[in-house]
Amino acid sequence: MSERPGWWIYEGTGVPHDGIERLPDPPPWRVFDADATPTAPQVDETPADALRGDRYRPDRETVELVNAAVYLRRPLLVTGRPGTGKSTLASAIAHELRLGRPLRWNITSRVTVKDGLYQYDPLARLYQTKRGDAGTEDLGRFIRLGPLGTALLPADRPRVLLVDEVDKGDLDLPNDLLTIFEDGSYEIPELVRQADHSPDASVMTADSTVRVPVHNGQVRCRAFPIIVMTSNDEREFPPAFLRRCIQVTLPQPDAEKLSAIVGAHLDDLAQSSADLIRRFLDRRDPGDLATDQLLNAIYLTDQAGRSGGVDRLQLAEKVMAHLSRRSDDG
Repeated sequence: MSERPGWWIYEGTGVPHDGIERLPDPPPWRVFDADATPTAPQVDETPADALRGDRYRPDRETVELVNAAVYLRRPLLVTGRPGTGKSTLASAIAHELRLGRPLRWNITSRVTVKDGLYQYDPLARLYQTKRGDAGTEDLGRFIRLGPLGTALLPADRPRVLLVDEVDKGDLDLPNDLLTIFEDGSYEIPELVRQADHSPDASVMTADSTVRVPVHNGQVRCRAFPIIVMTSNDEREFPPAFLRRCIQVTLPQPDAEKLSAIVGAHLDDLAQSSADLIRRFLDRRDPGDLATDQLLNAIYLTDQAGRSGGVDRLQLAEKVMAHLSRRSDDG
């Protein structure tokens, strides 16, 4: 990547740094509860998260748009073909900016916004009531925040949240998310109802056993989270939703980019894999292939070839099966 502009916070290098400390105040229309006491627990990234972040190689335009979202406190809507690194982008941002383990919310057709905010276990509470503990119960024991709810907790540094395959959700999901993203806050009705006699509760977060306080059933973010939403372009989103997102389309890597990706994952095998990269590009033209299929093929053929008598290209094609056929094949 050429010389990096000085305003960039996320540089796309994979090298961890504290650049997030240079982030200026948000624009006036994106100020949330700046005076809130930080309550979000620090959750360290896993070795697997660190590895993904270290090896991710974004293009310059992607880095610039990530920075736009960070500065403007807006969610990223990331599209691209399978294997272009949509989901890995969240790990790369969290790793480089030292923001801990990225939260992940996988979207299905049955998911609602409430699922992302919190889960309440009424059966466990009923069991406690039957035991005669209802009078002294802490309702927070039966509530666990979801990935989105955890990301919105007051924090010194923003958490990174991956909302994976948002286009698979219910038709109302984008508009429901829009409300949460604009407010940067939400209510837990079960706690609101008891706020007059018990305003404070302690709830568990999505990715930690640490309990955090919730006052009057209200959660308001202090620093808006860095939200990466991925989409496979399976549906159109409402214009109101799109204009409040920073939209990123990840391009399919060319030969030079593929060589860099192979080098990042498989060290020196990139130099001896030019033929497999060419075959991958040839096969990608009529049908979708993912970059990890190329990595699998290079690793497999290298290992198998050490015993001799292996047709590398033929073996590689067996693990580079098309994921789908292009609609304009003929």
